Amino acid sequence: MMRRMVSKIELPVESCVVRSRRISSSASGMSDQSDIEEIFPVSRETMDRLAEFVALFQKWSSAINLAAPSTLPDIWRRHVADSLQLYALNPGPLKWLDLGSGGGFPGIITAILLKEAGGGAVDLVESNHKKAAFLRQALARTGAHGKVHAVRIEALAGQFTDHDAISARALSSLDDLLRLTAPRLKQKTVGWFHKGRDYRREIDDARRSWTFDLVEHQSRIDADSVILQVSNVRPIKL
Repeated sequence: MMRRMVSKIELPVESCVVRSRRISSSASGMSDQSDIEEIFPVSRETMDRLAEFVALFQKWSSAINLAAPSTLPDIWRRHVADSLQLYALNPGPLKWLDLGSGGGFPGIITAILLKEAGGGAVDLVESNHKKAAFLRQALARTGAHGKVHAVRIEALAGQFTDHDAISARALSSLDDLLRLTAPRLKQKTVGWFHKGRDYRREIDDARRSWTFDLVEHQSRIDADSVILQVSNVRPIKL
């Protein structure tokens, strides 16, 4: 039986599930920043940077597809607060690698929070050059700690091997994510992956090809979603 670690306590279980109080959308609708504080309290300056980013995101969304249009009225809850969960789970001046950064969730949000932390940075990987241009402007406007790489993820082989954490949101299946990140998810590097209602099937599929340590963090935004904390990834040798 595999052993898992949460808060430095080893548990003899296949995987660990961590549940937190979920923020109800009916309380405020998340039409503003009010529930951000419930996930991770930030300074007024950081809240201003988040608001600056949201305004820029909404401006660019009218020209290019950065997120599903149906989610934009609820952007603070569906995207900002959802992304902020990663930093709340893994805070501090760390080096992040964000894959398929797209509209900047969670990569830009993490980079903004690192600005307040006073250290660390995010390498944002986005092959779409229009989206990469948006991400660069977002970093410049907010002063966030990060750098944009307009390349395909597959082109990163042998690069970026010293990150503390890797993030991805709405990018691909867990099995595909592990194929892309397995060489990096060894020793100290940890993967933090947002997953939706089919996450259990994705975990089962991935376990056919990989062994890995897993902690499931229940989303505080969506009852059907989780954040998977993945480490010590190894391919299964047939």
